[in-house]
Amino acid sequence: MTFLNLTLAISAGLISANTLADELAQLQENPDNWVMPAGNYNNQRYSVLNEIDKTNVASLNMAWSFSTGVLRGHEGNSLVLNNTMYVHTPFPNTVYALDLNHDGAIKWKYEPKQSYDETVPVMCCDTVNRGLAYAQGKIFLNQADTTLVALDENDGSVIWSDKRDDPSTGATSTGAAFVFKNKVLVGISGSEFGIRGYVQAYDLDGNTQYKAYSTGPDDEMLIDPKHTLSMLKPVGKDSSIKSWQGDQWKIGGGVTWGWFSYDPDLNLFYYGTANPSTWNPLQRPGDNKWTMSLFARDLDTGVAKWVYQMTPHDEWDYDGINEIILANQKINHKQRKTAVHFDRNGFAYTMDRKTGELLLAEKFDPSVNWSKGVDLKTGQHQRVMAYSPAYHGEDEVTEGICPAALGSKNQQPAAYSPKTGLYYVPTNHVCMDYEPFEVSYVAGQPYVGASITMYPIEGDENNLGNFIAWDAREGKTIWSNPERFSIWSGALATASDIVFYGTLEGYLKAVDAQSGRELWRFKTPSGIIGNVNTYSYEGKQYISVLSGLGGWAGIGMAMNLKNDADGDGAVGLYRSLSNWTSLGGVLSVFSL
Repeated sequence: MTFLNLTLAISAGLISANTLADELAQLQENPDNWVMPAGNYNNQRYSVLNEIDKTNVASLNMAWSFSTGVLRGHEGNSLVLNNTMYVHTPFPNTVYALDLNHDGAIKWKYEPKQSYDETVPVMCCDTVNRGLAYAQGKIFLNQADTTLVALDENDGSVIWSDKRDDPSTGATSTGAAFVFKNKVLVGISGSEFGIRGYVQAYDLDGNTQYKAYSTGPDDEMLIDPKHTLSMLKPVGKDSSIKSWQGDQWKIGGGVTWGWFSYDPDLNLFYYGTANPSTWNPLQRPGDNKWTMSLFARDLDTGVAKWVYQMTPHDEWDYDGINEIILANQKINHKQRKTAVHFDRNGFAYTMDRKTGELLLAEKFDPSVNWSKGVDLKTGQHQRVMAYSPAYHGEDEVTEGICPAALGSKNQQPAAYSPKTGLYYVPTNHVCMDYEPFEVSYVAGQPYVGASITMYPIEGDENNLGNFIAWDAREGKTIWSNPERFSIWSGALATASDIVFYGTLEGYLKAVDAQSGRELWRFKTPSGIIGNVNTYSYEGKQYISVLSGLGGWAGIGMAMNLKNDADGDGAVGLYRSLSNWTSLGGVLSVFSL
């Protein structure tokens, strides 16, 4: 069935929900398309397209480009369906449908009506949006003001919308929507405002199916105390509430603004939860479950199959929302269905995605010093008290913590190649000083309770990031390419053993997947914090990327901040970026 015939059949009501689910899976199997944020359910960001290879990648040239007209951070990437590319922007979250028949001519444009004064002041770390989703002839946009909107793919008209939360309390949306089978999943942002995290599921017609919180009572978290497992054991009754003092869990954070993945065979979807609120650990004694955790949930019911808390009682803002990549690999001579996660805390976790068994946890940046390692039997870290703000106390500065709150890796997604069996990871190489202080909760006001200063590692002043190849079977780095700045772009791996990524200076780079040797680079108009993807049109392979400096790493330039205090310590760290690039959102498309 062609894409056009599929669309016509859907419109005529000839395809059931189950058939539609199968068709959506088929669409992602067609490498000409890029039909969801990561390209496929498993979050591998891998394409079997191979026209662009090691022999000709040096001949890549700009095919066409498109300016979004927005001067804030451009995260995420485009969708490609048949002869149309769908592109999003940061706030105000404009969506463009671009005609591939005519070098990106605008087919239609959707401009949301959102309140700037209500929404933008409570958006943490820039006004970014991480992308669009597709199903059943609809383009799904998760707007900054927490409205999920379904747009007609042909003309951009609104089919349905639902505003699920209130920005006046600090709740916003920066993550993409995700469509798995017949569900649309969305998370929420706002841990820095005391928002209680959750995942909400809709059907494709906009009806809420369930809502699963990150903290609180079992029934609100959709946790079965007898059958939801952690470290292969039942979590037990009230596992979250027992780990908080009083009602702190109600403003406890654990938001869900990152990436989701899905295994159709197990019917489980996977995601991570963010830092607890407040950043001051002394105000929230206990493990603060289930913030900083990886979840596997049944797609149909939302009930948690398993959960694993990576950083109990987080003291450093080591947000746990980074992507979970699904693959099948042999570990310790046994074939496993794995879920691999590179956390901000500097550890790479290899899990059995069916059972939640912890198979491996190793540092993927050598500077990590807050923990000596993870006990695979208990899942607990061996913490180093010298780098514990809670140990030092309020209004005391804990110095030299590695990684910084930016993490050894932030939300910028890694890629996986089934050909090499390696993960390709954009990383940060930064440390910090951390000072917690008492803060009171007021709805809609920042609920942070800490000040930080971030800086390069001594002796590595010109190496704030590394692009690495990681073996998740053994927990070791195969090769590492140092970069001047943190790498804030998502990676792409292809069947021709080429990996693409972008840099904060604005370079799009292609490297050899096996050795890391640089094969090609191109300077785009602005720093790249977007994700690279690929598609094929009329038999020709294209590479596309969104450039447009911003996000946490570029917040200083995006907001014209002048000193560290204005940017939570991030501004001075990347001040020299202004010598390399400027603001402005541009989609760049390349071909041979």
